[in-house]
Amino acid sequence: MRRLVVPLLATALLIGVIVVGVFPTRSYLSQRAAIASASRQVDDLRATNDTMQAEADRLQTDAEIEAQAREKYGYVKTGEEAYRILPAPEEAPKVPDVWPFNQLQQRLDR
Repeated sequence: MRRLVVPLLATALLIGVIVVGVFPTRSYLSQRAAIASASRQVDDLRATNDTMQAEADRLQTDAEIEAQAREKYGYVKTGEEAYRILPAPEEAPKVPDVWPFNQLQQRLDR
């Protein structure tokens, strides 16, 4: 009987060490990895926030407001003239070279 008790106690002790040591350690490592990932994400968001705040501060200046109004909306000061350069026209459509389309093609080519 004593021969069975010692191995059983050793096995129970080994299982106890595994349960108490391994599972919490795995949980701890998993949580540590999650915290590191969240920390990197927070750092990225802070950097993005800083960039956006700098852009917002820049857009609050009178010079930038004027530049944006001129660029996006074509605003001009009194006495100024604004010119816009349009893109080249698209190529004229091709029509068949048969009656009645041949006269239309001649007019488009002018």
